[in-house]
Amino acid sequence: MASHLETTAISLSRELGTLDLGGRLALVAGADGRAVFTTSLGIEDQVITAAIGLNRLPIEVATLDTGRLFKETAELIGETEDRFGIEIVRFHPLKDEVDEYAARYGLNGFYESVEARHACCGVRKLKPLARALEGASFWITGLRRGQSGSRAETPFAEYDAERNLIKVNPLADWDIRALRAYVADNAVPVNPLHARGYPSIGCEPCTRAIKPGEPERAGRWWWENDEKRECGLHVPEAAIPSLNSSSL
Repeated sequence: MASHLETTAISLSRELGTLDLGGRLALVAGADGRAVFTTSLGIEDQVITAAIGLNRLPIEVATLDTGRLFKETAELIGETEDRFGIEIVRFHPLKDEVDEYAARYGLNGFYESVEARHACCGVRKLKPLARALEGASFWITGLRRGQSGSRAETPFAEYDAERNLIKVNPLADWDIRALRAYVADNAVPVNPLHARGYPSIGCEPCTRAIKPGEPERAGRWWWENDEKRECGLHVPEAAIPSLNSSSL
């Protein structure tokens, strides 16, 4: 039997599909419970941040400052705050956990095995995310169906059983042309790395520019062979054995 949050997410997803971006975000902002948007400062997230700021919506904006971000990404945080008059709350990994990871795998041990890479993502992204979402009822993301094959069925809203909240993907049906048009129309600052061949931008050691014809997320963890590779933010931890077995 579906839980209350599951049925709510299904109903919300249908309603969101009938609205524009501003309407989608306003609907979530007006619902009961705290809404948190986590941004990685990519073009999708910049569009959502702009819509929140321009419409003065009561949605908290947070970012996971992993300690390994590109300089361009780190600088864009402050620029975005100034442009839209909002605060982007930074959530950092804990030093003790980073040190423990480095002692076990080496600082850049993520290149050596999938287990080590997932463990690094766990310390630098998943655990800070848990703190960012603590007490939240809605988690807003920049997921789009066109980003990768594994995201092709992304709904507008879904129940996140692991975090016991509703995950909202207001850009699920947007394509890159719509994003670029919104950026141009609203003077949205974007990461200069996009113009250098980085459509999807994560930590600097784990992201490369893509080659012509490659999928948008081909530059993420490029040394791994799994075409569905993810960091764990948007897949259940139970589906990632290394995260379950790691003591980090």
